[in-house]
Amino acid sequence: MSRAWAEGTLETYASGLLAWHVFCDSKFIPEEQRAPASPVLVATFLASMASLFSNKTLHNYVYGICAWHILHGAMWAMNEDEIKTMLMAAEKLTPATSKRKKRNPFTPALITTIRQHLALDSPLDAAVFACLTTCFYATAPLGEFTVRRLDAFDPARHVTPANLSASHSREGDAVTVLHIPVTKTSAQGEDVYWASQHGLTNPVTALEHHMQVNNPPLNGHLFVYRHSKGHRPLTKTKFLERISLATRAAGLEPLQGHGIRIGATLEYLLRGVPFDIIKAKGRWSSDAFLIYLTRHAQVLAPYMQAMPRLHDAFTHLVVPPV
Repeated sequence: MSRAWAEGTLETYASGLLAWHVFCDSKFIPEEQRAPASPVLVATFLASMASLFSNKTLHNYVYGICAWHILHGAMWAMNEDEIKTMLMAAEKLTPATSKRKKRNPFTPALITTIRQHLALDSPLDAAVFACLTTCFYATAPLGEFTVRRLDAFDPARHVTPANLSASHSREGDAVTVLHIPVTKTSAQGEDVYWASQHGLTNPVTALEHHMQVNNPPLNGHLFVYRHSKGHRPLTKTKFLERISLATRAAGLEPLQGHGIRIGATLEYLLRGVPFDIIKAKGRWSSDAFLIYLTRHAQVLAPYMQAMPRLHDAFTHLVVPPV
């Protein structure tokens, strides 16, 4: 059952479990009353945290306790509606200091600026830039293209050069396909894909350059870089560290890894890519990606004109010329 949750999720849940035991210790709650925990005790725990942490943090805390119960065969007696109501209340009580600032999206222009502050002849920077551009145009989470630790690489779980392939549409449009062996939502893995782009952010040329500089082994991590001790897989920490240095050198605000997927979603929407196509490309099972619409007016502008250009293009395709 422990394999039902992703490694990152378990680590997040562990912090909630720690908070739970600290709370119970402070209230002198005996061990046998912590699992199975009574609904009143769990509700008291949430109430005590409500004005201290964000809604998302408390969500992870309570479901971490729930997962702990499930793993150890203890009855989880909390009412789901009660949890939702308490989390809604916690959202309203969240202090401003606990609310995370909105993540700034990456853009092609921003990626071009970052490129100017990377030394692409350097093995590390070549790997970082290839990872950044492919992750962006693939609309993929950064964690799927990097590893958590240097010793965590597993070819059965992480991307390798062997997972790369090429495909073409009937019209001859070329795309690069990368199979991710295991994802957060699929144990069988999923495919992501990108196409060649104009300008300096082209993921195809960036990946080719990385291959020339670092020559990753066929079954090694796709974004390894040469090091004095051999090849090293690109960790998420090292990637973000290098991007942070580049953005700081450019005089830009610090960026977070999740901003890559946010920016990619926004970029494709601004190009007029339909919402359902974006949903499929980003592999969302729900409409969660709609929270990325940080520029609603720009995204929706083509659909709101008196004579929408998108409608004209569609008519041109389906109505025969006179």
